[in-house]
Amino acid sequence: MYEILWHGRGGQGAFTAAKLLSAAWTFKDEENKALAFPSFGPERRGAPVRAFSRLGTGSIGDRSQIRKADYVVFLDDTLFDEHAYEELKDGGKIILCTKEKIEDERIICIDGQKIALELLKRPITNTVVLGALLRAFDAITIEDLIPAVNKLMSPKIAPLNLEAIKRAYEEVA
Repeated sequence: MYEILWHGRGGQGAFTAAKLLSAAWTFKDEENKALAFPSFGPERRGAPVRAFSRLGTGSIGDRSQIRKADYVVFLDDTLFDEHAYEELKDGGKIILCTKEKIEDERIICIDGQKIALELLKRPITNTVVLGALLRAFDAITIEDLIPAVNKLMSPKIAPLNLEAIKRAYEEVA
């Protein structure tokens, strides 16, 4: 089973990214099962939000919050601190939306704001960071993600978000 923990702020689309990844997993194979759910306090734009994705085969009985993940994703670098490593399983990766370059083999950095503003004309980085995640998470490809994006996003924004996903995937070395 794969477990992904998403950190973001209200309005950045952390839960949407978790749903897109989970949908892509289930569309890929009929035996695949996924669970995506959010966790947040007072609902307001800008408040810290966490979302979770569990991907596996067969029934997923555990519906609790993920404490240790294969991938820990940060849509906002102000939420990232040394505690992020405590949420990471051995061999896991952190995907961090930041302009900074961090020299740590466990961290993949992407300037998601730049890509989002250029392609989406809004600072919503969820699909950009999802593209960066796919570079590390080889169980799902961009091609697997296309049907999920087309089904769960409006036809007006789906093509732009797919372009953002592909661009981030290409930019991550």
